[in-house]
Amino acid sequence: MTPNASARSEAWSATVVGKPKALRRGARVAVFAPASPASEQKIAAGIAELRRLGFAAEMSAAQQAEGYFAAGAKERHAEFLRLLHDTNVDALVGLRGGYGSNYLLDASLGSVVGKPKAIIGISDLSSLQIFLWQTCRWVTFYGPMVAAGFDAGADVPDGYDEKSLRSAISEVNGGWTISLRGEALARGEAEGRLLGGAMTIVEATFGTPWELDPRGSILLLEDRGMKPYQVDRVLMHFKQAGKLDGVKGIVLGDFPECEPPVAGGPTVRDVCARILGPLGVPVVFGAPVGHTRRPMLTIPLGLSVRLRAQGEGTLEILEAAVTR
Repeated sequence: MTPNASARSEAWSATVVGKPKALRRGARVAVFAPASPASEQKIAAGIAELRRLGFAAEMSAAQQAEGYFAAGAKERHAEFLRLLHDTNVDALVGLRGGYGSNYLLDASLGSVVGKPKAIIGISDLSSLQIFLWQTCRWVTFYGPMVAAGFDAGADVPDGYDEKSLRSAISEVNGGWTISLRGEALARGEAEGRLLGGAMTIVEATFGTPWELDPRGSILLLEDRGMKPYQVDRVLMHFKQAGKLDGVKGIVLGDFPECEPPVAGGPTVRDVCARILGPLGVPVVFGAPVGHTRRPMLTIPLGLSVRLRAQGEGTLEILEAAVTR
């Protein structure tokens, strides 16, 4: 951790966490695209699902794709700030991941984002969510996006878990529980602040002014399309960079499309058990978070939680993610 990041971490210890307002029926939801573009078919399906949930949802601007970006960096940055300051917009839902959210980040962004709004997304949006946590202490939501979850529908493969979504964005009291539907690699119970995201995107923050500080956290890590040795390399980087020091517990995704290159070789589960098991903290593997073929859970980041690593594992959300 850089000296500035260490000092900022200590300063934040007494800072109030910024929580968005609860999203009720009729809330205005803007679809924003900080990373890559998506097909019109997926966009239409995702917006239709948001409307089925009772939200007034619409695409914030027409896509003007530039290669693998949904638009130019200046345009994406300006649109993000416009939506944050638009008093008619209650929440921002990511279009999809891909790549490009890091282009929105700079030293001045944290001072101009305004009041907290619900930001929902996964994958590449992790860089934006981590930035908002490290610089502004915003609670954000690791959950479905318009073209990656909402487009498939509720409680179906490649879709999203409706119960956890509604609880995360509308429950104004703490004390509710998320079943992680995984398995305990290391049994136990721990409390901490839930932080993390897509494993490779979290790693990419290291060395930046907004690198994730996971000390005292329940650390969420997930990804897709990685070989077991690549997951091994990233976890060893976490370990050698001191990013596992002081972590209270770990929640891992189910890592789709991450099969061993050689039949019978070590799996991602094997790698995680070998590297993380000796830490002596509770670890749950195989939760349907982020990249998953199962209905995706919505996980509020930045809140105090209790992880129970036994059976399929549970997360008890100890405080509300939203305000009235």
